[in-house]
Amino acid sequence: MDGQPEQIAEAVTRLRSGGLVAFPTETVYGLGADAQSDGAVRRVFEVKGRPAHNPLIVHVSGEAMAKSVAAEWPEDARKLAERFWPGPLSIVVPKRMSVPEIVTGGGPNVAVRCPSHPLTLALLEAFGGPLVGPSANVSGFVSPTTAEHVREAFDERDVFVLDGGACTGGIESTVVSVVGGKARVLRSGLIDAAVIGEVLGRAVECADSGVVSSLPSGSTPAEAPGQLSSHYAPKAKAVMVEVREVERVVAGVTGECVLITHVAEKDEPFPQPLPSGKGLQRHVIRMPADARGYARRLYAALREADAMHPELIVIVMPPDETKNPVWRAVRDRLKRATTRE
Repeated sequence: MDGQPEQIAEAVTRLRSGGLVAFPTETVYGLGADAQSDGAVRRVFEVKGRPAHNPLIVHVSGEAMAKSVAAEWPEDARKLAERFWPGPLSIVVPKRMSVPEIVTGGGPNVAVRCPSHPLTLALLEAFGGPLVGPSANVSGFVSPTTAEHVREAFDERDVFVLDGGACTGGIESTVVSVVGGKARVLRSGLIDAAVIGEVLGRAVECADSGVVSSLPSGSTPAEAPGQLSSHYAPKAKAVMVEVREVERVVAGVTGECVLITHVAEKDEPFPQPLPSGKGLQRHVIRMPADARGYARRLYAALREADAMHPELIVIVMPPDETKNPVWRAVRDRLKRATTRE
């Protein structure tokens, strides 16, 4: 794209002065700051309104930069980085003492990832150091997959935005811990535990059970980001139901209603006609039927639904992971998006 060198130069200037830069990745847009600067990282937490015990992922240009924040780089980490980097896999390892505690929520380990986006890789190389990069949105709400989504959340005087187009993956990275010789998936994503196990030559535990539960309050650090019970959520009330339940749920809505569904139009479960009611309208957002296509479209669809200011967003339960392991990650995001604390 025209203007990229100038954009990167401006971004580096902002970062070196302790400022914030939103950058594109193949998953979602990240809110970047110098990972070695306590003050800059605190600014990320302040701007996002992020809980202090929710750790950040550190973005790196490759293994060499990852080792600058890792106290240990075990063979498991080497194998996974060799196979999946650049890509949507964050690897949790013991952190170096030089990494500010705020980055890890006070925990002893750090998650590192090499993103697969040329603009952000160029930024990391130009900056010459690691960057934290949680999703570039207000904490708890829908993650951004375009530069415009970021601009809707933050003033560009506070957050400089590198526009790298729409994200191709659409949901956050898989997070796998290799601490203590064990391999555990802490957050599901586009890379499945079974594939990770094939690379490591052994079964990988999936600590992400798919069951939404709240983190302990206070200062107890989470093992990985994305574990808050209410997360990725639209402003409007949203529910996720089996397809057979849609008609019953919609019948109780007296205002605007949005249905997000992967079900074919001929099988559409909305009642015909809809129940009468003042101002009642239905809107249908049709989702791709394949897991990766659905994941890519997910957050944009939630934002589109929210922009209609509906009384209720009804999401048809997607298939489970027996159809495709990526559905596990999609369901995880939707369960958290429809949970209200």
